Amino acid sequence: MASKQPDRRLIHKDRFNYVFGSLKTQNYQDPVARGPGSHTIRTLAWNPTGQLIATGSANRTLRIWNPERANARYSTELRGHTAGIEKVVFNPVRDAELASCSSDGTVRFWDVRSKTCVSKLDVGGEAFTLSWSADGRVVMVGRKDDTLVPVSVESASTPTIAIHNGTSSSSSVPLAEQQKSPSTYTILPPHPQNTQTNATTFSYHIPTPSAPDLDLLATTGDGTVRIFSYPSFNLQHTLNAHSSACLALALAPTGRYLAVGGSDALISLWDTTDWVCRRTVSSEGGGTIRGVSWSFDGRFLCGSSEEVGPNGLEIFHAETGDSVHKIPATAGVPAVAWHPTRYWLAYSLMAEGSNAGGLRIVGAAGGGL
Repeated sequence: MASKQPDRRLIHKDRFNYVFGSLKTQNYQDPVARGPGSHTIRTLAWNPTGQLIATGSANRTLRIWNPERANARYSTELRGHTAGIEKVVFNPVRDAELASCSSDGTVRFWDVRSKTCVSKLDVGGEAFTLSWSADGRVVMVGRKDDTLVPVSVESASTPTIAIHNGTSSSSSVPLAEQQKSPSTYTILPPHPQNTQTNATTFSYHIPTPSAPDLDLLATTGDGTVRIFSYPSFNLQHTLNAHSSACLALALAPTGRYLAVGGSDALISLWDTTDWVCRRTVSSEGGGTIRGVSWSFDGRFLCGSSEEVGPNGLEIFHAETGDSVHKIPATAGVPAVAWHPTRYWLAYSLMAEGSNAGGLRIVGAAGGGL
């Protein structure tokens, strides 16, 4: 796995609880929420620079927030999907390009600056997950019928943004010129799988003439993670990760570890050099792990679960497996996402009863770290 090293002041794990615990939490409420539970945010994604965060909800609302301004009037609603939003992901090398998928059977690509849908693709079934390759040229769509559908993304312009060593750098191509050269999106042949297939992610490898293939990792319902070579879809490895379904996965920004979340309430950490499980972490009384996210330095991770235990949302230190901080939560946490360059943590709460749900960002209020 290729490595992306962070370049920012780090917090020692023994001080993490004190430092992170001193940060304030900002609340963001969707103004168009209607009905109990209908506006639960299912998915979160930061753009590469961390200047925007996208949220997708059960009530079809796709919204782009400015984390510095909690009032919804500073946000942008992107309309078009006719069913709940299942996943949102920003292009890792173009900070204004967003992909979203929905159970309406479509994947939509958006220019968040112009607030427009630049492409709508019918992927032939209910889409519930997405992942983007590190070079921004492939999006992998997962359908609920356990079919993976690649989408080729071609752009005539140099990427807007690139993240290297934990910092961002701008393209030399003027923004106005980039917008004149929109991307083109092409659905490639689908690849049905012979087992329940859940989340996917790509390795950080950038294709070269001498090493053109990518690693595509997929969690499955039989407790394994399958590692394919893309675009051939040849199976390279199978990790026997959990005793029950694996639902979520995420590579650390350093590329050193793969975190896998399962329905057994565990997160397993795999060394990507030899594919050995180094440790597992879990929250007391926690439930099925629906998502996992790494801090920008690859040292801390957090999992999301719709069945939150007495510890609420728990943050772990990857190297030791120690629990370093707990965030109280009065409801389930469907989605969680660390900021790409700061110790900010975004998460959503289930909307139920008197709880209004919505987006929370630890660190956004008062500047953070």
